[in-house]
Amino acid sequence: MSESQNESENPLGGRGNGGGPPRKPGQKAVRPRDAATLIIVRRDAAKPRLLMGRRAKGHDFMPDKWVFPGGRIDRSDFSAPYATDLTPEVTAKLTYNTPERRARALALTAIRETFEEAGLLLAKKAPERPGAGPWREFLQQGAAPDLAAMQFVARAVTPPMVGKRFDARFFMAEADRLISLERQADCGELDEIAWVDLDEALALDLPSVTRFVVREVAHRLEVPERPIPYMRFVRKGSQITHI
Repeated sequence: MSESQNESENPLGGRGNGGGPPRKPGQKAVRPRDAATLIIVRRDAAKPRLLMGRRAKGHDFMPDKWVFPGGRIDRSDFSAPYATDLTPEVTAKLTYNTPERRARALALTAIRETFEEAGLLLAKKAPERPGAGPWREFLQQGAAPDLAAMQFVARAVTPPMVGKRFDARFFMAEADRLISLERQADCGELDEIAWVDLDEALALDLPSVTRFVVREVAHRLEVPERPIPYMRFVRKGSQITHI
């Protein structure tokens, strides 16, 4: 991991951080929950496009903000079946401070949440199988997650001054690894779904960490071997290191 560097501009905090209601006075900082997000890149137009969705206005976390599909880890993600495993390169980066079993579960979280929120399957066709809980509908599609399609592009922890905190891992995958571009019914957390190019994405109402990741994706599309930014907080403020 590369040397730490404090940033004068806080990419996770301040106005528009999208972290939900602020922490109450005297309340201890909330422990971040593990979460994962998937950035799908589509290349069948003049410019690369990213899948993004606008969160419902009444949601208590990032209402009305445009985000990538994602959410917090679920117990079922530790035992969900998959068609292909993470590549050794992704596993090596993802397991920094994270046990391998949890790292794989986080990748599965990102795939499951993308299906739930956007109705898209980053998967390979497989025999339909029974399932329980959050994975039931996914497995009923005759699909098994394609973890080998995923790249690990960023990690970010939301600031301690907000009431909801997440330790989020951001993954990226090519749209041609989806079973289909046709969306299944989604769960309703995203009011609107759109494929937007990088300039269009940056013009949307984004949480600051999402804006940071969009810019990171733009750089990574040109230089895939870039080190992975890891954004978190220390006593002196925000800190960005590289994995």
